[in-house]
Amino acid sequence: MRARAAMLRGTVPLASRPISPSDSDFLFALYASTREGELSAWGWTPAQAEVFLRMQWQARGRDWSARYPTAEDRVVLVDGQPAGRLLVARGEKEWRLVDIALLPTRRGGGLGARLLRELLEAAGEARVCVRLHVLRDSPARKLYSRLGFQEESGAPPTPEDSPYVAMEWTPASHAG
Repeated sequence: MRARAAMLRGTVPLASRPISPSDSDFLFALYASTREGELSAWGWTPAQAEVFLRMQWQARGRDWSARYPTAEDRVVLVDGQPAGRLLVARGEKEWRLVDIALLPTRRGGGLGARLLRELLEAAGEARVCVRLHVLRDSPARKLYSRLGFQEESGAPPTPEDSPYVAMEWTPASHAG
């Protein structure tokens, strides 16, 4: 794992490109991969799970399009092949990390950290904070904390039973 992580930190050709309509199948498969653990516990048939996932995926897409109409939506490429998605809404005073997702084969090797460090470096140069919501029990929450995200102090409190936590990274707290 360490060799894979070291390789991803600098030598693997990492790029991105804008999402296009032809990416629909990839994006759905990527989304479905992020829900595998949750759905496996429900005991649904593959057909039932796919109907549910498509409904959820389409609703989420409509919601994001309405809330973040100018967001930059990109396919992350490793060695020229789709490996993930990065969706960022860049405003004048803050950037919202709407979604970051990687294929299961690309998780845990440093690629997500690399993408986030690049985003935070750009946010620092732009002197804007980066905000996000993450599932309370998501492994990504630890990564965000390691990279300097903190639970938002000025955000309205979320109920203890809310599945999400609001987090924020500020360039002032990371100036060096």
